Amino acid sequence: MSAYNILLLGSGGRECTLAWKLSQSKLCKELFIAPGNAGTGQYGSNVNIPVNDFEDIKKMCLEDNIDILVVGPEDPLVNGIYDFFKADDALQHIIVCGPSLAGAQLEGSKAFSKKFMERHNIPTAAYREFTEENLEEGIEYIKGHTLPIVLKADGLAAGKGVVIAQSTDEALETFSSMIVDARFGDASKKVVIEEFLDGIELSVFVLTDGVNYVRLPEAKDYKRIGEGDTGPNTGGMGALSPVPFADDAFMRKVTERVIEPTIKGLQEENLTYQGFVFFGLIKVNGDPYVIEYNCRMGDPETEVVLPRLENDLVNMIVKMSEGKLNEVTPKYKKEAACTVMLVSAGYPDSYEKGKVMTGFDKVKDSMLLHAGTKLSEGNVVTSGGRVLAITSYGNDIHEALEQSYKNAELIEYEGKYYRKDLGYEFK
Repeated sequence: MSAYNILLLGSGGRECTLAWKLSQSKLCKELFIAPGNAGTGQYGSNVNIPVNDFEDIKKMCLEDNIDILVVGPEDPLVNGIYDFFKADDALQHIIVCGPSLAGAQLEGSKAFSKKFMERHNIPTAAYREFTEENLEEGIEYIKGHTLPIVLKADGLAAGKGVVIAQSTDEALETFSSMIVDARFGDASKKVVIEEFLDGIELSVFVLTDGVNYVRLPEAKDYKRIGEGDTGPNTGGMGALSPVPFADDAFMRKVTERVIEPTIKGLQEENLTYQGFVFFGLIKVNGDPYVIEYNCRMGDPETEVVLPRLENDLVNMIVKMSEGKLNEVTPKYKKEAACTVMLVSAGYPDSYEKGKVMTGFDKVKDSMLLHAGTKLSEGNVVTSGGRVLAITSYGNDIHEALEQSYKNAELIEYEGKYYRKDLGYEFK
């Protein structure tokens, strides 16, 4: 089997973990990361190209003889990078790990994904969708709805387009700000209103070739900024795997009721899909319900999922491109993996960048997966809200978390913050 030149798009903790995993493969000849961060450079070559600059990406792919394109974030997928490659004679031989524009609508449009679930009898919360045209109807619907009530911007809003309103007034104000005031721009021209499901959440991932799939380890992430799951939502403050409540019986239900009908639905609707599917699930009275689909890996879940996956990821991607994922048997490490996310002061609201980071050399027995970092005058400095994911293994999640926390104390930068209570509900 020949080795491949690989281009990975993205610059966060997810991409740093993907770079770490891809670079371990004997099938990886050369790895490029665009644009990458201060950590990805240790696994390959960073290239200063934005993820949505398709023309520059094309140029680079041709100059560096790229064989495989791995797309980390959702934006390029929802913007149709798969279709861009497949429509171009010079690029169509390149394996793209990521769905087509039509397939990416599972994440790109909440309304599309809810209708898809309805068509294929996939369990999810009851919902209605509204636009400016039926605004008054939406207002009346909210007034008669039980509380709490969930409002979601239809399009991509960088993980921030979901509000769980505790009162009717808050729901009406949110609804108006989304549609009338365009709080999330075009993303909230259409709003999906859902019943609130009360349960415990987890994330499940598969890699699919559109017919077959391989399930990756499941994970649980922590979205709120404050301890005890308080305060505003973030992109994720940490994650753990395996998930204590996701036993074999529950995961069987996930497979039969969620994963298999989804993959079958993609086939039935002729949606070209070769890439990752992320199922955001909630367990309610022992049963799984889908909160959302994403068309890529999660962040910070990737930082615990890939460290537990023993299979060669490049081989899996090649098998995916050949439609032979049925030949791959997933192998997981027995150890638990947990990640603690260090963030900037002020995050998820406004925060300062450019804070010099130190202490990397003191860290032992943990992986440092860079998220919002860059190199500046020989120093690693902060360049994002979520700065660094610290991932550790352990015999169980508590042991793994303890190791990550030990090392979280050793990294220094002005305004460092992290949640100290991850896994609190499993103690």
